[in-house]
Amino acid sequence: MTASMTRRAILGAMLAAPTLARPSFAQGAWPARPIRWLVPFAAGGAADTAARSIAADMQEALGQNIVIENRTGGNAVIAANAVLQAPRDGYTFLIDAANQLTNPVLMRDLGFDYATAFVPITLVSFFPQVIAVKTDFPARTIQEFIDLAKARPATISVGTPPAAGMGHLALAAFERQAGIRLVHAPYRGGADAARDIMAGSIDAVLITTSSIRPPVQSGRARILAVTSLARVPTLPDVPTLAESGFPGFDLTDWNGLFAAAGTPSVAIERLAAVARVSARAPAVRSRMDPAGAIMVGNSPEEFAAWLSGQRRTAEEVIRTAGITLG
Repeated sequence: MTASMTRRAILGAMLAAPTLARPSFAQGAWPARPIRWLVPFAAGGAADTAARSIAADMQEALGQNIVIENRTGGNAVIAANAVLQAPRDGYTFLIDAANQLTNPVLMRDLGFDYATAFVPITLVSFFPQVIAVKTDFPARTIQEFIDLAKARPATISVGTPPAAGMGHLALAAFERQAGIRLVHAPYRGGADAARDIMAGSIDAVLITTSSIRPPVQSGRARILAVTSLARVPTLPDVPTLAESGFPGFDLTDWNGLFAAAGTPSVAIERLAAVARVSARAPAVRSRMDPAGAIMVGNSPEEFAAWLSGQRRTAEEVIRTAGITLG
């Protein structure tokens, strides 16, 4: 089964699944005290918001608080190292994202191998990305955008957050498959890129559905396509790149829950089971759906299979496009 088919199956099951009863566990079992989730991203960002939303719901089933700690810096390596250095007793976990895929290719002397140092627990959410243009940009469809880029090579500026992030990877893959050359403008975050497209300082952006909302709602940007395999429920009329001449195109932002290898399996299995229910909880969905997030909550096995395919894709894009952190 391909990575794309795996992801399609995950999304299909997620949308079709009925409301699930909360799993029950023996009294006195894990957890016996509060749990820590280390988040390598700033408070208030997409990954942090998704983590806090699902954690708030999971606390009830677990019977213990989940404490979110933001440990930014080092391209997410600081938080990863902190989890690896903590006791592997089932009380310290990592919320991570595409750094799991890209850091091994981009960074030397990490000191650990993401693929073996961490155990995937559950894919918390997808944050589909969009290609959007400023209001007065002449292209109104993705094909018109490509035609214009071919007519004016290396003149159309496209912002992504940040360098070597999933937006950058999606842009590089799109350029290669479309046979076009664009001017990449890396930003610190999606809000910065959104601000500049609202001001008309750049021609286009490749950012998440959450980040693009303010420019679109203010009428200062138009969405041409999404980079996820399936259409986004909150943008049903926006085509995917996969259906616009790029079969199988599937590069989107995401975040997931990981444990350090050696963490007790009871903790991993229970977190995955509870997350599966909480990802579908009305309180969580009401907060995350409007931002365009797709909550998942799959099994460790499903998450691991998806990660394997994404690792291969990320490495290929980075090496082919010569992407660096600088």
